[in-house]
Amino acid sequence: MGDFFLTVLVRCFPFIAWLPQVKIDVVKADILAGLTGAVIVMPQGVAYAMIAGLPPEYGLYTAIIPAILAALFGSSNHLISGPTAALSVIVFSTISQFADTGTPFYIQLCLTLTFCAGIVQLLMGVMRIGAVVNFVSHSVVIGFTAGAAVVITVSQLRHVLGLDYSSANTAIENLWLVILHLNQVQVFSLLIALVTIVSCIAAKRLLPAIPNMLAAMVTSVLLAFLLNQIGIHIDYVDQIQSSTLQFSAPELDLAIIGELSGGIIAVALLGLVEAISIGRAVALKSKQRIDSNQEFIGQGISNLVGAFFSCYMSSGSFTRSGVNFSSGARTPLAAVFAGLILLLLMPVMAEYVSYIPLAGMGGILLVVAYNLVDIPYIRSIIQQDKKESAVLMTTFVAAIVLHLELSIYVGIMMSMFFYLRRTSRPVVDKVTPTELDIGEVSFSDTQIVRINGSIYFGCVEHLQRELDSIKSQRLIILGKGINFIDHLGVQMLAELSTQGNREIYFCHFKANAKQALLHGSSVFKETHFSERLTPLLTR
Repeated sequence: MGDFFLTVLVRCFPFIAWLPQVKIDVVKADILAGLTGAVIVMPQGVAYAMIAGLPPEYGLYTAIIPAILAALFGSSNHLISGPTAALSVIVFSTISQFADTGTPFYIQLCLTLTFCAGIVQLLMGVMRIGAVVNFVSHSVVIGFTAGAAVVITVSQLRHVLGLDYSSANTAIENLWLVILHLNQVQVFSLLIALVTIVSCIAAKRLLPAIPNMLAAMVTSVLLAFLLNQIGIHIDYVDQIQSSTLQFSAPELDLAIIGELSGGIIAVALLGLVEAISIGRAVALKSKQRIDSNQEFIGQGISNLVGAFFSCYMSSGSFTRSGVNFSSGARTPLAAVFAGLILLLLMPVMAEYVSYIPLAGMGGILLVVAYNLVDIPYIRSIIQQDKKESAVLMTTFVAAIVLHLELSIYVGIMMSMFFYLRRTSRPVVDKVTPTELDIGEVSFSDTQIVRINGSIYFGCVEHLQRELDSIKSQRLIILGKGINFIDHLGVQMLAELSTQGNREIYFCHFKANAKQALLHGSSVFKETHFSERLTPLLTR
């Protein structure tokens, strides 16, 4: 009874298992890693909040509470959660249909979206259906993030070029607005953006020890200050209204939740896919095994609770998780320290955010967008797999033409279509005893086939056609590649075996497939089965 209680306690509060083992040297390493993470997330948090259409402080809030809770209730030692570019884009795409960006109602809807998505994630973790993310093809994620990169790029062109217009809902519409306003391009805004981009790239290559986005942001601030001194008007990022965490309450009106339902499922799935993918990637380096279901729970709690602390949708961050690992983090305490240090730094940096030029932030976001595109993977997929290429390109195009959250559903449906099409047409190979290295055995009017794939309702029609086309009086089916047979599959094989004078035998069948046939129809007897092929051929 005591062991069962302890298991349940650890399942509910996983930090109980590792917290007592933390030593002083581990705490020191985690504090240093946390400090590095806090410095890195400051410019990112402001930038991602801009993408989401929220005031800058909301990006920082989202880098505090979710980071702490996801670390304490997740299973990864190095995964750090917070605002991400892809989720910020989809939050903007979803909520901007119902409210103007930055307004109180817009913020309220973002919190509602986050709260509901957190519930979905938590329920998926509690019900232990973590494997569901495996059905979201990696090509869907790559296509979506590439599309999100285009959406970010087009949405930020108005800041980079100094244009004045209200954003539209899709990338195509925003691009058309840019074209219509090209006669209003502000040269100095473009100059600030270009200098910011160049300094960001140069800092990454020449000064890898310094956060390149932070260096680029400082450069843009200095350039904007110089231009302002000579009388040139510069547009700046909105001032942080609060330097401390703010309590909030999501709007739980069922009508609103119903309208947001499509976006809720989309952000919940994308957040989980991001977190699990990044957690596994870092775990390969750290030799740690992570629990997908526990990560679901950690992400769900972080978003559910975060909605009450003015946090919008969060997930695992590849950049910050990678830096966390390379900085020497040993336990999830590093993410906890990163959140707490950022909380302490917020009052210090609050007054300086308003000195960041919009064009400079736009330049940084163009770099973020470029980094979202996985060019080597896209190139390899296009060269090697036409079906996955179709999934990737369809998701990408949908992300640009449609609302961003819809592109995930389009990609998943395309991926599932190819998967179901493949499983509904299992390969039926005709083989000979010679190929099976049996030797010279008489097998007149006998055909041996190997079925590669499970026999279920989706493939019954195809298999029936394939097996009907075989005219031999005796048919031997090799079943090593058959994992299961459903009721309709059993009935199809039973009907096939009772047509005319045909004899059907089964060899090398797995236990569960064999039992399905024996229990599913009285037509089949133990004499139909054999572990070796030779006895069947010599009957």
